[in-house]
Amino acid sequence: MAVAKESGAGASAVRRGATKPDVAEPAEAAAAPAGFTREEELAAYRDMLLIRRFEEKAGQMYGMGLIGGFCHLYIGQEAVVVGMQMCLEPGDQVITGYRDHGHMLVAGMDARGVMAELTGRRGGYSKGKGGSMHMFSIEKGFYGGHGIVGAQVSLGTGLAFANRYRDNGKISLAYFGDGAANQGQVYESFNMASLWKLPVVYVVENNKYAMGTSVSRSSAQPDFSKRGISFDIPGEQVDGMDVRAVRAAGARAVAHARSGHGPFILEMLTYRYRGHSMSDPAKYRAKDEVQKMREEHDPIEQVRARLINNAWASEDELKKVDAEVRAIVNEAAEFATVEPEPDPSELYTDILR
Repeated sequence: MAVAKESGAGASAVRRGATKPDVAEPAEAAAAPAGFTREEELAAYRDMLLIRRFEEKAGQMYGMGLIGGFCHLYIGQEAVVVGMQMCLEPGDQVITGYRDHGHMLVAGMDARGVMAELTGRRGGYSKGKGGSMHMFSIEKGFYGGHGIVGAQVSLGTGLAFANRYRDNGKISLAYFGDGAANQGQVYESFNMASLWKLPVVYVVENNKYAMGTSVSRSSAQPDFSKRGISFDIPGEQVDGMDVRAVRAAGARAVAHARSGHGPFILEMLTYRYRGHSMSDPAKYRAKDEVQKMREEHDPIEQVRARLINNAWASEDELKKVDAEVRAIVNEAAEFATVEPEPDPSELYTDILR
């Protein structure tokens, strides 16, 4: 497949020197792509709602003291990971940073195991010893949420190298944020990936704030889709609040990488509603800014409105979906509170020394 170098009908423009759009308005990144089918809309609605309700419950449990350590919520960014997951095939790999709960859920990991890991219980994906930042599932192709900023980019590039070496036709997705985009190892990875035409898609989740610092104050080039120009890596800015736009751009990028053309960069213009972590009151931005994003760009409400307007689902049907999702999350929370903690004898098992 040829590299997408110009915009098509309903497509985001590939960014190679194009004028940068207003990054404060994700919906203006590109025209909306062709619509989903009813089944696709419903699947996206359910998956995004599962992430939203799971994260809301995790926030509640953190406030109750049931979750310790760090906890970074994904509320507001759900369309990015749901849209990208729609583009993958069995055997493809996903790796990300510490804001990782949503990535695990859409990869098919059990909500009970994810929540139990958050509460440090034996039934968690890392046996209760890893917490929010250290969960993995090789079975589901999820290679971890990593606490070291930018580390997952190098590791994701390594996964792509293994795929190229084995010639297995698989690709890796390496997610990272706008803050991690300024790390040196990211550019070392870009260079290697381009030099060896590795099958990797770099997904920059630009939620506008690196911890508490605005992109405009921390990045000399705030258009992250251009960061690969010197390495001859094509990039594209995408409305990360519209799951349809994410899926369309993701499909192009994944096809590019899978067909042997090398890496691709997708900058997802998204937004987090909560602070950087549970300890962050987010006083560095106005409440009106958050409210405006919720009212005008919420990824779940966009899908909900389309389902209602197209008469593809009634209010009662969507309430039923919400009830089913809440039941899954409540069961996960219950499991994560009654499951025993790891035995002290487990302290040094599964540890690389």
